Amino acid sequence: MPFPPPVRTLSGPRRRTLLASAAGAALMAGCSSGAGGSGKEKPGAGPSASAQERARARAASDSAGLLERYDAVLAVHPALTARLAPLRAEVARHVTAFGGTERGTTTSPSASASVSASASVSASASPGVPSAPAVAVPANAKDALADLAGAERALCDLRVAALVDLPGEPARLLASVAASGAAHAYLLNEGAR
Repeated sequence: MPFPPPVRTLSGPRRRTLLASAAGAALMAGCSSGAGGSGKEKPGAGPSASAQERARARAASDSAGLLERYDAVLAVHPALTARLAPLRAEVARHVTAFGGTERGTTTSPSASASVSASASVSASASPGVPSAPAVAVPANAKDALADLAGAERALCDLRVAALVDLPGEPARLLASVAASGAAHAYLLNEGAR
């Protein structure tokens, strides 16, 4: 005698939905202010203002680097302009939200010195040959989208890890931009299929 098929209703939340909701709730709880939830930070509690400024400058620099990647992909694959223009515009807004500019960010002199040093190393590596662009872009559009998605995902992971060290408003801004980066990675992966 065969057994009847199990009766399973497909209504209600799935396990992945519940796990994602729990992770989101934990992230929001970690980003909320301490006692009282007023959003006002106590002086002396948490990182110093200079640490917050360094984190903001790093986020602006990271977003500017990502913006350069978008520009490099668009230069090599102009057919992707319609797909990438809205995402690039969002990344440009992230740069300005962190206090940077699209073409140059508010970085420390040591960071700019390391960038110029790496540029001079790459320029001296092949004398007589023009230096390659700062970002290598695959010739295949799908591979370029996949690389861009990987960059978005890696930056999102870095930003989520940096949330632990930031209080209140800077943490909320960084979390919001990290979430946007995760959405960009998803959209870029869907475009690469």
